[in-house]
Amino acid sequence: MSDATSIARRLAELGLVLPGVPAPVAAYVPAVRSRSTVYTSGQLPFVDGVLVATGKVGVGTGLIDPADAYQYARIAGLNALAALASAAGGLEHVARIVKLVGYVASDPDFTGQPGVVNGASELLRDVLGDVGIHARSAVGVTVLPMNSPVEIELVADLV
Repeated sequence: MSDATSIARRLAELGLVLPGVPAPVAAYVPAVRSRSTVYTSGQLPFVDGVLVATGKVGVGTGLIDPADAYQYARIAGLNALAALASAAGGLEHVARIVKLVGYVASDPDFTGQPGVVNGASELLRDVLGDVGIHARSAVGVTVLPMNSPVEIELVADLV
């Protein structure tokens, strides 16, 4: 568990601000708390209500470069942290990020999903320290909602 001051300090050192919780784009809520566990809905890379990129990740003309997709996964991870914080009453109540699932809209020849999802995984570690180290799946998919290149969801245990 981290305290609120250390989390705020880490966010500031990283030049990040925990955003407001992105509004759902369909019939769901951003996160649900069940006893001491929070499940976030899949979060997209929205900044100020705007999806920062669309398309498939891969190498080649017309595709999203994996390095850019890494940054988009980081943004989606930050949005997932915001959803988690809203359900938990603050990130200082997180005992452990148990699992991260990252979806990457991928060109059929692209196999670098783990590197893309590292954007979110490394963000969690950087913001939460050891509490942010988690189990994970990195999954390539044909298409994501709104043609987003990435989607991130979390499962977290609370203190």
